[in-house]
Amino acid sequence: MNTNPFKPAWWLRNRHLQTIWPTLFRRRIKNLPLWRERIELPDGDFIDLDWTGHPKAPLVLILHGLEGSIFSPYARGMLQALHHHGWCGVFMHFRGCSGEDNRLLRAYHAGDTEDIAYILKILQQRSSGLPMAAIGFSLGGNILLKWLGQTQEKNLLSAAVAISVPFDLHKSVQTITTGFSKIYEKYILNCLCKKTRRKLQSQINTRQFPKISSLKTLYDFDNQVTAPLHGFNDAMEYYALSSCRQYLSNIQVPTLLLQAKDDPFVTPDSLPQPHELASAIQFELTAKGGHVGFVSGELWKVRYWLEERVPQFLSQYL
Repeated sequence: MNTNPFKPAWWLRNRHLQTIWPTLFRRRIKNLPLWRERIELPDGDFIDLDWTGHPKAPLVLILHGLEGSIFSPYARGMLQALHHHGWCGVFMHFRGCSGEDNRLLRAYHAGDTEDIAYILKILQQRSSGLPMAAIGFSLGGNILLKWLGQTQEKNLLSAAVAISVPFDLHKSVQTITTGFSKIYEKYILNCLCKKTRRKLQSQINTRQFPKISSLKTLYDFDNQVTAPLHGFNDAMEYYALSSCRQYLSNIQVPTLLLQAKDDPFVTPDSLPQPHELASAIQFELTAKGGHVGFVSGELWKVRYWLEERVPQFLSQYL
């Protein structure tokens, strides 16, 4: 039961202000003890994990959004909240997002559930039977929900939380091409193109890929880079097979979905309807909050509601 409903800060009621504020103005948390571990993958690549808390405590894995990292505004804040509750927090960087390019030409994508499955299996082997949970932000939330639906009752988690999820990837890509939301597409595209250009220069046999400068939209990037790199025919097939909405009815792990109606990355018609949700899912749809924003409080005492609501939910299972 949610005893702490979200109330947006009176000075941040606009969806774009809610989305942008943490990126521009949140103070970086510097006193959080973190240590890094590199996990070697079966295909010769690697995943970097950032840890905090006691390694023998219940464990919570965090999955970031598109081009996120430990420096994303929500990363250290959520890790600190987990640490304060006595849990072990583990921040998983998707391939190439930890500050060092991954070794292979392939990267990560919104439907790639193999890496999370591999990492959680390793963590389970170390956990001595302690419960595990996972939190996914945005693209990471889509990956988490898809994996939960795929595994159903054969799942390693005691609970899960997905925040600001693009349930229908094609519609999300479309919606950030209009109005003020174009600023998000431009930022994301610049990040992806810069990284991809650098990787292509260090790889061989890359003639089949277009000039990065010719990619003008996120759809272009997914159609000409993401899709062929990861075995899809085109962007539309990538979106169709990777969107988590089709997997929600199969989820059997207690799962909290936190979503704002005014999320600039998500259209109202892409939100799942009640009949699409498994009984294990608790869907909380707030009127305000933007995309991974959910900023409340006053100017002199800003509060990040997600760091209160998520531990409240997880404490029932950890």
